[in-house]
Amino acid sequence: MKRIALKIAILAIVASTGPAWAGDSGDAGARNCTWCHGTSAQGYMTAPRLAGQQPQYLENEIRSFHDHTRDNPFSKQFMWGAVAALGPHAAHDLALYFAALPPKPANDGDRALADRGRTIYLQGIPDANIVSCYACHGPNAEGVRNIPRLAGLAYFYLKARLRQWGQGYHATASPMPMVASQLGPDDIEALASYLSFVK
Repeated sequence: MKRIALKIAILAIVASTGPAWAGDSGDAGARNCTWCHGTSAQGYMTAPRLAGQQPQYLENEIRSFHDHTRDNPFSKQFMWGAVAALGPHAAHDLALYFAALPPKPANDGDRALADRGRTIYLQGIPDANIVSCYACHGPNAEGVRNIPRLAGLAYFYLKARLRQWGQGYHATASPMPMVASQLGPDDIEALASYLSFVK
């Protein structure tokens, strides 16, 4: 039942995006996003938090949805249609709007795994030749420019994205597909757990 309700909500967004997003980069575009990402852009299990995200990253991702280079299943099913009529100016304005909202951590990971996840984040896994996440995403997982903020994203979302990169989706997001393919299931669980608690 929940999956049906989610699909109906997404269809409502897609159906309503054309006129509003094509010519209006203001409130109408942001309202369309709230169906899945929440009224304060804090996201849900499968829809990421947009609040506080790096604006350049958001803009790049909107472009990758539009160009169909972000090709994981949820992107194809929901976001490709949602941004089809979204112009570059509207995308830019939406990215700035969401970046300015205060982020909150999801706090939904496994606390027992958070310490191990923090170690992986800060030190990498030398035995597997995996560099630290810190090197690109920053000491507090805040991201920089077109590298996304990971701090506080939902455990379920992070875990799904790491698995998808490991499976070869969104291959243009170098070096993530290569890095994620080296992570074992336990590493992914630990990382996703830790990042969900980062403020």
